[in-house]
Amino acid sequence: MVTGIRLPFDLPEQAAIAEARRLTGLTANDIQAAVCRVSIDARRGQISRVYSVRLDAPFDEKAFAEKLQMPFVRYKPNTKIVIPHGEKQLEHRPVVVGLGPAGLFAAYVLAKHGYRPLVLERGGDLDERDKVVDAFWKGGALDTDCNIQFGEGGAGAYSDGKLTTRIGDPLCDNVLEILAAHGAPADIVKKAKPHVGTDILKNVVREMRREIIKNGGEVRFRTPLTGVSVKNGALCAVQADGQDIACERAVLAIGHSARDTFAALHGNGVYFEPKAFSVGVRIEHLQTEIDRALYGKAAGHPMLPPAEYNLSRRADGRACYSFCMCPGGVVVAAQSEENTVVTNGMSYHARDGKNANAALAVSVDPKDYDDGTPFGGVALQRRIEHAAYTQTGSYRAPCQKVGDFLNGKPTRKLGAVKPSYPIGVELGEAAACLPDFAQTMLRDSLPYFGRKIRGYDTADALLTGPETRTSSPVRMTRGEDLFGLGCSGIIPCGEGAGYAGGIMSAAVDGIRAAFRIMEEFLPE
Repeated sequence: MVTGIRLPFDLPEQAAIAEARRLTGLTANDIQAAVCRVSIDARRGQISRVYSVRLDAPFDEKAFAEKLQMPFVRYKPNTKIVIPHGEKQLEHRPVVVGLGPAGLFAAYVLAKHGYRPLVLERGGDLDERDKVVDAFWKGGALDTDCNIQFGEGGAGAYSDGKLTTRIGDPLCDNVLEILAAHGAPADIVKKAKPHVGTDILKNVVREMRREIIKNGGEVRFRTPLTGVSVKNGALCAVQADGQDIACERAVLAIGHSARDTFAALHGNGVYFEPKAFSVGVRIEHLQTEIDRALYGKAAGHPMLPPAEYNLSRRADGRACYSFCMCPGGVVVAAQSEENTVVTNGMSYHARDGKNANAALAVSVDPKDYDDGTPFGGVALQRRIEHAAYTQTGSYRAPCQKVGDFLNGKPTRKLGAVKPSYPIGVELGEAAACLPDFAQTMLRDSLPYFGRKIRGYDTADALLTGPETRTSSPVRMTRGEDLFGLGCSGIIPCGEGAGYAGGIMSAAVDGIRAAFRIMEEFLPE
C-alpha cells in the first residue's frame, strides 16, 4: 500500500497509480495496481487529491515493503472476515426489531446465512413512507409511526447517506461492498468520505429488504414492538401486534427516537442508563459561498465536489460542533411526536441544491438533565421540541439570521439565504427553545467558526431549530456477551441502544449482533 500520494485535483486517477509505481519501482506488467482511497485536501491553500494505491505483487510483499524503508509504503494484508458458526439449534427464528441501518444489516447477514429472521418495523415500507412524509411536509397530519424517524431504512434513509466513521472496524469495507452490490455508487469503496444520497440510498434499502425475503426472512411493516417476555432472566418472546412471538434471540435496533418503546422495555426489566447527547440548530449558507471559502479561485471547477466542512470548539467543559453536514442539501422536518418541531438535514446524491446546511450542536451531559430516571434526556428533548412548536404555533420551524442571533434580536426579514425547511418557517428567534447554556455556546462559537471558514458567521446565514435527535439520550447497557443487562437473549443494537453514531457504525453494529447469534446457533 502506497499512501499519501498528493497530486493536483484535476489530474486523472491513473496519475496516482503511475506515481505509486514510480515510487516503489514496481513497474512490471504482473504488478496489479488500483486506487483504494481518495480524498480532497483544501487545507494548504492548494487543492489536492490525496490517494492510497494498493499494489499486488507475486512475491513476498511484506519483506519488500520493509526493505524499501519508506514511511508511505506499508504492507497491508488482505483481511477476510471469519463467519462464525455455532453448534446449538434455535427453537424459534431470531427476531430483528427495526429496519434502520443496524436492523437492516443484522437481518441481511442472518438471512444470507440461513437463519430466516423475522423483522418487525413500526413504520411503513419506503413507498408508503415517501407518501406519508411528503403529505406531512405539504401541511397534512403527522403520522407518529411512519415519518422521518420511523419506517424502512430508519432515519438514515432521509439523510445525506454519509458513510464516514471513526470506528476503524474491518467490517466497514464489507458494509461498503454490500451497499455497492445493491445499487450504491461503486466508487464508495474507495472514497475517504463516501456518501450515497437519500435518492439512491432508498433504492439500496429496498433491494436489501428484497434479498432478506428472498433468503427466507420475513418483514412485517406497521408492527411496533410493545414489550418483551422474560422468564428466569432470559428472553422467551417479543410482544407485537397484540401477540407474543416466541423467540430466544432478538436484536433490538429500534433507533434513537423510539421513546415509547424505551419505556415499555424498561418496564419489562431491560436496563437503561442516561447518555450524553447534543442539541442545537441547523445552519444554512449558500453552497457557492462555502465553495468559495474552502476552494478559493478553484470554486466551481467541474472536477471538484460541493465543499463540505467539519468544525468544533471546546470551552468550559462543553463542545460545540458541526454535525451531519449536507452540501447542496435541505433542512427537513423530522418530528415523530405531535405538537413538536424537530429539524434534520438531507441531500440527494448530486448534492446540487442551492444551500449547504449542517447541525450546529452543543453537548449535553446527563448532569444537565438528571431527574432520577434513565429518561431525563428524553424529557429535555421533548421540552425543547414542544417549546419550539409553542413558539410558532404550528409545525413551522423558528428561523433567525446569524447576524440577528449574534446581536440578540429577532429576525424580521430574510437576506440572501432562503430557508429550505419544507413546511415553512416563522422568523424570530431560532434558538430560544434551547437551554441557556446551549444558546451561549452557539453565540460564542459562531465567530470562532467564522475565523476558521471565511464568512461562516455572515449576517445573512440562517439558523433553523431545533435539532434534538443527534443521537440517543439513553443507552441500553449490554455486557461483553452483547446481551442487554436484565435480559439474556436481547441484543441492544445501533444508535437507539447507544452503540453507534451514523449509518456506517450502526450497520457494523448490526453485523456484529448477527454474528453473536451465528456464533452460538446453527442456521435452520
